[in-house]
Amino acid sequence: MIILKHYVSSNYYFKASYSRNNKLMEQKDNKKYWFKAKTYGYGWYPATWQGWLILLTYLIVLMSLMYIFEIDIEKYLVFYFIAVFILTGLLIYISYKKGEPAKWRWGKK
Repeated sequence: MIILKHYVSSNYYFKASYSRNNKLMEQKDNKKYWFKAKTYGYGWYPATWQGWLILLTYLIVLMSLMYIFEIDIEKYLVFYFIAVFILTGLLIYISYKKGEPAKWRWGKK
């Protein structure tokens, strides 16, 4: 006997099915992730061209900030760290929204 349930979780629509051994299997409705979850640990890596574009943009802006603040580093060091913090937070937010659900992973189980 297979029971199908539909529910909404964290802005995504899931279709869950319970098989005979009561294992829950979840599938997203044709959502393509820009970032896939790492096999071990917590985090993501780019899986599509959109993910690679976001990562490349992050690195280019980070290098540009290094060049801009290099002129007088002692004077602008606090502003540099604030800019890097905001930029990294934005990258994590985009990865969270466009990536696989985040959780700690211990390999393929």
